[in-house]
Amino acid sequence: MKPNRRSWLKQMLLGLAGVGLGQFKVLGSSKNADRNGIPNALVKPSFKNQTNMKLGAFSVSLNVKDLIASKQFYEDLGFTVFAGSLKVNYLIMKNENALIGLFQGMFKHTILTFNPGWDEDAKKLETFEDVRKIQQQLKEKGIKLATEADEKTSGPAGFFLTDPDGNSILIDQHV
Repeated sequence: MKPNRRSWLKQMLLGLAGVGLGQFKVLGSSKNADRNGIPNALVKPSFKNQTNMKLGAFSVSLNVKDLIASKQFYEDLGFTVFAGSLKVNYLIMKNENALIGLFQGMFKHTILTFNPGWDEDAKKLETFEDVRKIQQQLKEKGIKLATEADEKTSGPAGFFLTDPDGNSILIDQHV
């Protein structure tokens, strides 16, 4: 009999983790797995007890070739224009709490964007971590930043970093 996909995935994960079968359930709770069923051996210990950084609203900023065609495509997926303008070559589109920025001719690659101090409606949050504090925490962890916010200032600021796969990440505070 051919093993089902869940069984195959469980065996693969256990093999990679060096854990014997029966040590955890893929979709259940176990003392040897985290709440998502991932073997503890695969979870970086420093991550398990780490508190989350409050990065604010998340969006993906896409480099598009044809802003009008991209606008139509995302409208067909249920997104509506939330901010920006065709006249200035960018649109921010929203579908519930999902945000996508469409940028024509402004940058070369897709950018993951976080906005400390904002919710997904671009409304100011009462409490948030300042971009400079986030920057300092990342630097303390040894993460190299491509650009930095001036730590002597307050208010709007931002910085860039790059993930291990070369994806650009913008931490951009507007308040």
